[in-house]
Amino acid sequence: MFEIEREVGSRQYLVGKWEKIGFVKGNGNSNSPKEYSFVDSKLTFGTYFYRLKQIDTDGKFEYSQIIEMDFDKPLNYELEQNYPNPFNPTTKIKYRIPLSPPLLKGESGEATGGFVTLKVYDILGNEIAILVNEEKPAGIYEAEFDASLFPTGVYFYKIQAGNFISTKKMLYLK
Repeated sequence: MFEIEREVGSRQYLVGKWEKIGFVKGNGNSNSPKEYSFVDSKLTFGTYFYRLKQIDTDGKFEYSQIIEMDFDKPLNYELEQNYPNPFNPTTKIKYRIPLSPPLLKGESGEATGGFVTLKVYDILGNEIAILVNEEKPAGIYEAEFDASLFPTGVYFYKIQAGNFISTKKMLYLK
């Protein structure tokens, strides 16, 4: 079995501050190659370090080499298609907010992303849910929509951030 561990920031400042972020079950002893995967979906921007902790059935463990990953801030606005689609009863909606023009300075001196609204509408255009309605720094985000109180059907979700507006369709099937 494998534990996935992550450390955030510069290695010279954060040595030893590893956190367990996931687990992947191993396929036991084998002489043939096996493939495993894990997605770290709760990231902001910066430098991340990853390692695997391989744990044997007798409790002994060994660490893999450390891998460094740098994530830059998005350059463009983007609204992704919800996943899964069709869904029942929840779905996730990802969106990206880039840096705003330098006129909008945050307290840290870095430009902020701006005010973001993400709303869900029924087929008649009635607003039925507000998923996001706040100032957001530049970044990659994910909102969850729970339609368990709504009837099966076609819904639309719309993002507005600055001058950017995008709408996509999703299907709720019970």
